[in-house]
Amino acid sequence: MQILVSVFLALFLPCAGMSSAFLVYICLIRSATNYNQSDSGGEVKPVKKKGLSAAELEKLPKVTRKELVTGTECAVCLDEIEEDQPARLIPGCNHGFHLPCADTWLSNHSVCPVCRAKLEPPFFNGSENPI
Repeated sequence: MQILVSVFLALFLPCAGMSSAFLVYICLIRSATNYNQSDSGGEVKPVKKKGLSAAELEKLPKVTRKELVTGTECAVCLDEIEEDQPARLIPGCNHGFHLPCADTWLSNHSVCPVCRAKLEPPFFNGSENPI
């Protein structure tokens, strides 16, 4: 009889211990989930877009290679801007990039890829010399 009790305890105690640890884990996960949902009110907050819109991109100057002021290498793709390729000029700092490279970068970021100059709303209001 004593052997039977020993075998029962040897099998039951580890299973009971693991089961209780699992239940505590599930309770912790559930309370963390409920806490996060009550924190945000159950609503998903919209992600603020950091880049420029298509309308704002169209207002930026398009130039040719000979009109570039600060060099002919695109800092986004690190390739030379050829004579026949359109380029985008960043107002204020006058850095130039391939048109598709600049548009891709600026649709995700509202700063120049070289000097990180921020493109402020005055650049898109039609004024040539923003303050």
